[in-house]
Amino acid sequence: VLLADPRLRDLPWAKFWRAQALAGLHRWADALSLYEALTTDRGSPFHAAAVFGTAEMLRALGKPKDALRKFNLLLHDQQWASRAQLRAAELYIDLGDAPNARRLLAEMKPTTIAERRERRALRGRLELILQRPERALGMFQALLKRPEGTSHATLIAALFGIAEAHLQLKTPESGDDFIERFIDRHPADQDLPLLFEKLHELYRAEHKPSRNELEKWVRRPEQPRRTFARWYLARLEIRAGRRERAAQLFSDLRRTSIKSTAIAQALVEFAQFELDERNFDEAIAILDDARLLHPEPALQAKIEFLFAHTQYLAKRFDTATAAFEQIAHCNSPWAKAALFNASTGWLQLGNHSRFQVDYAELEKQGGDEEARSNLRLQEGLIQAAKGDKKAAASLQQFIRDFPRNPRVSEAWVGLAELAFHSSPPRLNEARKNLAHAFESTPTTAAAERADYLSIWVEEAAGGNETKVIELAEKFLEQHALSPFASEVRMKLAELYYRRQDFANAQTQFELIAQNNADSSLAEKALFFAAESAMSSMGEHSLDRALVLFDQVVQKNGPLRWAARNRQAVIERKLGKAKDALALYDEVLKSDAPVSEKREALCGKGDVFSEAGATDPKNYERAIEAYDQLASDKDAPIDWRNQGLFKKGLCLEKKGDRAGALATFYKIVDDEARPDQHSELFWYYKAGFNAARLLEEDSKWESAAAIYDKLVAAGGSRSEEAKARVNNLRLEHFLWTD
Repeated sequence: VLLADPRLRDLPWAKFWRAQALAGLHRWADALSLYEALTTDRGSPFHAAAVFGTAEMLRALGKPKDALRKFNLLLHDQQWASRAQLRAAELYIDLGDAPNARRLLAEMKPTTIAERRERRALRGRLELILQRPERALGMFQALLKRPEGTSHATLIAALFGIAEAHLQLKTPESGDDFIERFIDRHPADQDLPLLFEKLHELYRAEHKPSRNELEKWVRRPEQPRRTFARWYLARLEIRAGRRERAAQLFSDLRRTSIKSTAIAQALVEFAQFELDERNFDEAIAILDDARLLHPEPALQAKIEFLFAHTQYLAKRFDTATAAFEQIAHCNSPWAKAALFNASTGWLQLGNHSRFQVDYAELEKQGGDEEARSNLRLQEGLIQAAKGDKKAAASLQQFIRDFPRNPRVSEAWVGLAELAFHSSPPRLNEARKNLAHAFESTPTTAAAERADYLSIWVEEAAGGNETKVIELAEKFLEQHALSPFASEVRMKLAELYYRRQDFANAQTQFELIAQNNADSSLAEKALFFAAESAMSSMGEHSLDRALVLFDQVVQKNGPLRWAARNRQAVIERKLGKAKDALALYDEVLKSDAPVSEKREALCGKGDVFSEAGATDPKNYERAIEAYDQLASDKDAPIDWRNQGLFKKGLCLEKKGDRAGALATFYKIVDDEARPDQHSELFWYYKAGFNAARLLEEDSKWESAAAIYDKLVAAGGSRSEEAKARVNNLRLEHFLWTD
């Protein structure tokens, strides 16, 4: 308050201390103007200090050569010479100017222990830029062994020097020990952000970095070390592919009581992590938390851009475009990129006039041809995605205007997609456009989409499954990480299955499940992998199918009970009737869909029917199940007819031929149900079996009447029934008037 008093503002001492205060707040530019004002009065007691302050501010603002000129003014000042020489030597080292750095360090005459220690640290850094890391290590380690009288900044510089030396020696695992020990002893050190960043640099250089120290610090309560440990351990977990653990660490960090500007970057990384996972709302909420920490201007600008980018990816184009426009028209390092993105946002919103305004502004700002051409391409691609009739013209215009643009191939692919998705598909045109894309040195994106589209074009053409399989295999080989990979692999698996190449089909389905473990696609893929294994002739294929179906069950998804029913079928094939019955009972007692319960009930009847050969009592159990199935008034006709037919077979096996015939008649003679003739499979089976029983009892006319019904049904077995009834009439002289 005192320094802000207008009556004191112009006094030299007030200006100086105000500059000092601003420097302490990292307001370098504001402090610089005050320091420079003080340097004009050579007689002022603050002159030398102001020159030194000016140099420091210039250094902080990234102007090392200007800073050096100011430091050089103090090299012969009795009070400031040593400090100026140290700072100047440091700048020369930063600039890689070893001769001048060596000269200054040799000329200086330090007057305090702290200055001597700082000179030693700078000599160590000098050895590093001269690629003599062993000599540098000795100097830095000597400082750490006898730290008395050494400033904190010099100790940190020594730690960093040791780290750099080990990086040069390619022994980063030895360098991290020093920083880990320091952090362990100083959990609240003011330079923890820098120390953790340097430690992370060492870890990145290690083939298999140890996470023991980070794990220990995460468990221990000392702050802010615990917060930084969570952050950097999360980075390691991401690098190792353990994203769930990384998410938990970031979440714990976000909930911490430490609200420091230093962890704003951690929150930005967390937001990017959630963005990569396509958790857009969560990413935006985290960015809001980062804003509250009042980060440095550069990071603040990044937060605003990332916010707009997230909104764009979330398809909230109005919010995203407004945010990009705001960034584009302020003093942000992201301004030009934001203007480009705002332009695409207007395209997404269908506001072509605003797109043209931003496009013109981009040109006016000196936007290069690549940026302008990319916008024109985006215009066509976005129009295509929205089904805009102008899309083809826009893409063709792009090809004419920018024939040498490396992304011309993407325009050709876009035209191919338009041709393919037209109604009806223009397959020849799509093929020609794809050929142009392949001829024009396609970009990675164009090659991926072209290879993908080629699969579907070839399939739509029909007649050459082998070619489709070749294209799908080629795609997976060349674009294994593509977002289209699972879809292509599914198509490949389906083609293999259709060709009864069950082993390859199973392999592809299992790969889909592995690569999409957290997706609903995994359940379907596992189910069909199991179906493929069931159909395979492999030695242990049924055992593998059981395992795969069990994995489906464990996912507790919509295919759970279908998988249980299929397991029961396998157990029957393996001769394990009791296990099959247990599985069917599990389905029947569950909350499974009605269709799966019907499947289980029918399967249960089949098990008892098969067991009737050894114990006739099982036929009664089977009949009970089939009766229950047939009596379900809500069941589709095929289930009713199947139940009745199988009941009839059981009655016949029991010796009740009359009961069997009556049961078969229920299927053939039931005209009451409107959907009766929509089901012919069991209808024919019942009819032929009824006719067979009648023939065996020499009831020729009744048998002929049944065959006539089967002929009249007009299904796939009508001709068979017609031939049979004609033979019957000829053999037994059954003539009608």
